[in-house]
Amino acid sequence: MTEIARRTLLRGFAATAAAGTLAAPAVHAQPAAVRIGFLTVKTGPLASGGIQMEQGLLLYLKERDMRLAGRPVELFTADTGGVPAQARTKTQELAERNRVHCIIGPLAAFEALAIDDYIRQVGLPTLSVAAAEDMTQRNPNPWFVRATSTSAQCAHPMADYAAKELRWRRAAVIADDIAYGHEMLAGFQRVFEDNGGRIVQKLWPPLAVPDYGTYISQFKANLDGIFMGFAGSNGFRFVRQFHEYGLGGRIPLTGGMTAVDESLLQNMGNEALGIISACWYSAELDNPVNRRFVEMMRREHRVDPGFYAAATYTNGAVLEAALRAVDGRVEDKQAFMNALRTNRVEETCRGPVRFDQYGNVVGNVYIRRVERKGGRLVNTVIKTYADVSQFWTYDPQEFLRNPVYSRNWPPARHLEN
Repeated sequence: MTEIARRTLLRGFAATAAAGTLAAPAVHAQPAAVRIGFLTVKTGPLASGGIQMEQGLLLYLKERDMRLAGRPVELFTADTGGVPAQARTKTQELAERNRVHCIIGPLAAFEALAIDDYIRQVGLPTLSVAAAEDMTQRNPNPWFVRATSTSAQCAHPMADYAAKELRWRRAAVIADDIAYGHEMLAGFQRVFEDNGGRIVQKLWPPLAVPDYGTYISQFKANLDGIFMGFAGSNGFRFVRQFHEYGLGGRIPLTGGMTAVDESLLQNMGNEALGIISACWYSAELDNPVNRRFVEMMRREHRVDPGFYAAATYTNGAVLEAALRAVDGRVEDKQAFMNALRTNRVEETCRGPVRFDQYGNVVGNVYIRRVERKGGRLVNTVIKTYADVSQFWTYDPQEFLRNPVYSRNWPPARHLEN
């Protein structure tokens, strides 16, 4: 249990005891706690996102005095280190030792794939941050719901925007050599090429690559632009080196959900200005929930919330709505899981969300441009794609007959040596 959860519960118990002393006949039992397991990353290249995940979730719970649907909350936090085997071990510990009712997380697609069979086996409701495509597609997990997006769900509209509004025809793509990167770039490639564009280069640096110089030097000079699919702090490192190598301003950059995340912008300078990206969230969204969320993040952590903080804050809203729908009876796992999947949550920091039959979110995707506002860098929304499905505009059955997005699918027909 986190210290915050423990202190809150102890205060609740003390208050109950004191009330019992003063008015002895009326003793009411404290409702049993809802036990939430939380899988995040606090070490390694994904740690910047994992830290924001924790900040976002704790803000949501503290805002409600660690109570959801009339029940106190115990939060059990586990650091996976961004390692698949460790993610699985920590999930087992949360389920078997801490007896959690549900899990929020993990962060990375490869972690979600590593725990897939276990959460199926034990029937553990999981509100994912990770974007692993096939867990809500050809092999849907009935205990899995995702309020963020698949890896490619935001890359599809980014490709549409690049082809139709930026008028790109020749593009290169670069991403971390992990499942998230593979799936994101595949989605961008498919939509971009379906709109007449050509992907002429695909580069795959390792997740923990020490330097991007080798890859930056390979970019062709006659590109209309480059799409980046980085996670954690890698987008910040790549953009800085891209400018150090003299390519800034010569080849336009666009990015996926996390390439220029708000958690990175606080450490970036003018090299980030003008980069366009696609995400289901921006700290600049003007809705009441998000205004309050951004204010709290700035006050408590002196940063703007990005993808990762918004992911857990949104999952908090989805969890609370489901608990209310079952009158707090989280122990009825099937009813609780059904509520998670069938609820439409109108007010979240990202806007309204609903879920398809596979447990994946349908919601807005925002095209954003990095600008300077009030002395800091922000992701200004320049276009909204409403109610975006994981299947984009493709027929779902036709989409699912194809292989899952990967390094090799769809085939790269236009690569140049």
